[in-house]
Amino acid sequence: MKIDDIDAFVAVIRLQSLNQAAESLQLTQSAITRRLQNFEEALGVELLDRNTKPLKPTPIGLRVYEQCRSVQREIDALRDLVASDAMPSGSLRLGVPQTVGDTLLLEALQRLQGAYPDLQVQVSNGWGGGLLKRLENGELDAVAALFPAGKVFPEGLVGQSLARMNLVVVAPKGFASKRSCRLAECQTRGWVLNPDGCGFRAGLQRALAEQGLNLSVNLEIFGTDLQLGLVANGMGLGLVPAPLLEGSRHRERLEVLNVSDFKPVIDLWLVRAAFVGNLQGAVDLFGEVIAERLGESGSAA
Repeated sequence: MKIDDIDAFVAVIRLQSLNQAAESLQLTQSAITRRLQNFEEALGVELLDRNTKPLKPTPIGLRVYEQCRSVQREIDALRDLVASDAMPSGSLRLGVPQTVGDTLLLEALQRLQGAYPDLQVQVSNGWGGGLLKRLENGELDAVAALFPAGKVFPEGLVGQSLARMNLVVVAPKGFASKRSCRLAECQTRGWVLNPDGCGFRAGLQRALAEQGLNLSVNLEIFGTDLQLGLVANGMGLGLVPAPLLEGSRHRERLEVLNVSDFKPVIDLWLVRAAFVGNLQGAVDLFGEVIAERLGESGSAA
């Protein structure tokens, strides 16, 4: 049973003419006849009453016609599913790091809902490495994750850098007594950081280890907003992307320390499967909104 045979049968019933069906499918009349015969042989029943003019389906042929129309609709939906320029539908499974999710996600989800009201968006939080593994396993469609510049992604994944951000050390307003300091001096104050698994924390830990120092963590928390609030309240120093600091409600109660021997940089990447079908437009919009938000925060710095 072939899709072409189904199309020929449906065209004949719909137009009630072999000649018009042939014209609509840009085939010869003999080709249409051959496809009808193939379809009847595949099903083992007569679908057309050939003694009537115009052509009409047999009782079973009418039932087969209705089912074939359903098959055609499913095939059209399948083609749309894999067409990158088709309207997004179904579910879009996104992964975002907790570090930036609470700051950037709200507007992105609102824009997606406005542009594609029939799209269901599911969001997972996690660290970059874990989100990337889930993307490789087909559990997610796209991930916004923080990785170093020049990151090479596994085969089958496509990465696009949305923004390059400086990581800044933040302290309560009025903390700094001089224009610059060194990382070892910051260490004596202690840190408010995300738990193990956070790339920021790992980078800071490596920089301290190179100086023979151990990381001193006062508080472990999830999320940038909570971290900055605790830093503003004097609970320790924080390490955050500069654009997220500028967009924070705690900004006026914080200051950036000029740490002369620690100038980390991180990229926010949009990573997706190489082929996401009709979800491509939604994935692109998600990346555009995040890049816009980071651009707005960065220009306010």
